[in-house]
Amino acid sequence: MAVKMRLKRMGQKKAPFYRVVVADSRSPRDGRFIEELGYYDPTRDPSVIKIDEEKAKKWLSTGAQPTETVAKLLKIAGIEK
Repeated sequence: MAVKMRLKRMGQKKAPFYRVVVADSRSPRDGRFIEELGYYDPTRDPSVIKIDEEKAKKWLSTGAQPTETVAKLLKIAGIEK
């Protein structure tokens, strides 16, 4: 099973809010997920990024692959491989 760390879109139309989740790569974007790691709110100024560092490091160590966007968010949050 290929596991990815990716964004799950939530919020209203034209007001996106994202949750950072760990999900099977075959599941749809807003479908089933394994665990929620945090959230990202790009509508606020400055953008709000809150990610649980322990959970993120655990999933990275077990082989979960972050998407490009999630990798950038992890770097901004100070969580790196």
